[in-house]
Amino acid sequence: MIKAKKVNNTNILLTIILILGCVTVLFPLYMAIMIAFKNPSEMTNDVAGALGFPSHWSFANFKEAMRITDFWRTLGNSIFITSTTIVFSLIVHSMAGYAIGRSMARKKSFKFAYFYIVSGMFVPFAILMMPLVKETAQLGIDNRLGVILLYVVFYMPMNVMLYSGYLKNVPLAMEEAADIDGASAWRTYWTIIFPMMKPMHATVAVLTALGTWNDVMTPLVIMSGTKNTTLPLAQLNFQSQFGTNYNLAFASYLLALIPILIFYVICQKQIIGGIANGAVKG
Repeated sequence: MIKAKKVNNTNILLTIILILGCVTVLFPLYMAIMIAFKNPSEMTNDVAGALGFPSHWSFANFKEAMRITDFWRTLGNSIFITSTTIVFSLIVHSMAGYAIGRSMARKKSFKFAYFYIVSGMFVPFAILMMPLVKETAQLGIDNRLGVILLYVVFYMPMNVMLYSGYLKNVPLAMEEAADIDGASAWRTYWTIIFPMMKPMHATVAVLTALGTWNDVMTPLVIMSGTKNTTLPLAQLNFQSQFGTNYNLAFASYLLALIPILIFYVICQKQIIGGIANGAVKG
């Protein structure tokens, strides 16, 4: 009886926490939608002016936001940079994670390489910003290529750590069997290990995409003054020294949310499918 009462109290507490979590997540989204559909004249200093329903639901703010940000061109730049970064990250970081994860238990040099790479997570971007601006300019890669290369380097510490940790759940028996059959290390990796890491590929893709898609600082300092403006960078047009046009800004934010939200949902399905069909337990 006492045990059942404790279980009920725990369930009630978890329910309250989940409700508070949902409200915390959904309230900013509700606020963004309400403001995006309102006319500037409906925005007042009171709470009702910001949170109340618009008197007339109109897509005029979305149309104007697309015009100001040159939406299709900046969207194309963001998609190109993000997708290319994801592809390079999956290939380079998974290979590095595999080489380090399988070797650092036997060789101290790989263990040192692991800690050296992971330590990059603790280096603030502010310290690297000015040297990177000068270096990319001197090398002639102060463009989309330079931004992509920087993203691949920036997300390498986190992704290598994730891949190395995931490989602990992948037994060596399959690699040893492939080695006995005469398969090279390269073939073993691409035919056996790489497909087995599908759940981690999806996780890495989501984390890398979210960081790359929403980043403003790197394109701002590297591609400043060029035509290859990304969508978050173009959204700075809504802010001025005199204030922010919240109606257009929130409309643009919602438009920018749609592609990354679709990508997230697709990867979520891949994670679930990968765990159900091919995950290996240690």
